[in-house]
Amino acid sequence: MKIGIIGEGAIGRFVAEKLRAGGSGLHVSLVRAARLSAPNEGGVARVASVADLPGDIDLMVDCAGHAALIEHGAAILERGIDLITVSLGALADERLEQSLTRAAQAGGAQLHLASGAIGALDCLQAARVGGLNAVTYTGRKPPEGWLGSPAQARVDLAGLKSAATHFEGSARQAATDYPKNANVAAAVAIAGLGFDRTKVTLIADPDVTANIHEIHASGAFGSFSFRIEGKALPDNPRSSALAAMSIISAIERRRAAITT
Repeated sequence: MKIGIIGEGAIGRFVAEKLRAGGSGLHVSLVRAARLSAPNEGGVARVASVADLPGDIDLMVDCAGHAALIEHGAAILERGIDLITVSLGALADERLEQSLTRAAQAGGAQLHLASGAIGALDCLQAARVGGLNAVTYTGRKPPEGWLGSPAQARVDLAGLKSAATHFEGSARQAATDYPKNANVAAAVAIAGLGFDRTKVTLIADPDVTANIHEIHASGAFGSFSFRIEGKALPDNPRSSALAAMSIISAIERRRAAITT
């Protein structure tokens, strides 16, 4: 399988390193034009547009956030290249979701949504079949995990002495307001009740050292609660290690003879 990657940030570097360590073929990196000054660094070709991607790429992996999915997603799918992304929050924009759907249908390709920093999505998807009544997601991070987000204007992140809620609302609004922090809320929404019916609470907590994600769901199946305490990637406190790992897992499932 010939794989291309979008972005060379913390998640992109993690994915590239794991692919190389596992002997997978990472053949091209889709980057901003400024990075073309090192076109073959690490043995990987660099291009700045989808039109310049090699014709034999089997799979592209989006590791560069909402803006990259908006800019490149439809063009990749229209070329008939499957795409894996963790930028699920971008799909809160209904026009983008429709554009990507049309592009995938036109190209005969598939946009695969990696699970990102959360688990239990398979349970939500199964429960949705029988009918879900309520789904709530609570995201709790150390104050530094919310830097660069609207939380900075809503609470004093530097001076927090106790936990402070800085957002309560729908998953659609969370994904729109917090594009770098609310992909988990989007993943929960897509798996369950949708962006508008999934309730979200976001909390800055100086007493925690991990990113804590909690899902509560109830419906015809009964009810369940799920909690995960995830670590960030060492070189970026806003990037989830599990989100990066979920991309590798998604690639491995695509190649496996037997998969879940």
